[in-house]
Amino acid sequence: MRIVIGAPGNGATLKDELKAQLEADDRVTSVVDLSSRDITYPQVSFLAAHAVLDGTADREILVCGTGIGTAIAASKVKGVRAATAHDLVTVRGSIENYDAQILCMGQNAITPVAAKALIDVWLDLRHDPGSSYGAKLEEIDHYEATN
Repeated sequence: MRIVIGAPGNGATLKDELKAQLEADDRVTSVVDLSSRDITYPQVSFLAAHAVLDGTADREILVCGTGIGTAIAASKVKGVRAATAHDLVTVRGSIENYDAQILCMGQNAITPVAAKALIDVWLDLRHDPGSSYGAKLEEIDHYEATN
């Protein structure tokens, strides 16, 4: 799996720990870090969203202070679903139910140990388009395309 990761300064510490975990994981074929010293959370979010749309990445992780700002910004890019998740239920739902391409986490909202455990689960999750959520995602996609 090809992963893109990114963070502004207020997410850099957790991002670095997650990046090291991903680079050591056999399920991950590449990790691209979009972070830079002075990047803002909207900038890194937009870059990440376009990377998933253009096929550079299969999934992405964005880290800011709360995970909310990056999710809002990334979701502004048409065709992208970003979800903030900090527990097993929301991480599983982000992929299994909502097929979110981008997982957003907050450095101020989750410990590195917990985030790493959730990323380990996240890497194995898959969305089933035939599930009851498949039709709902089609409804959302249709709305986005026509409005």
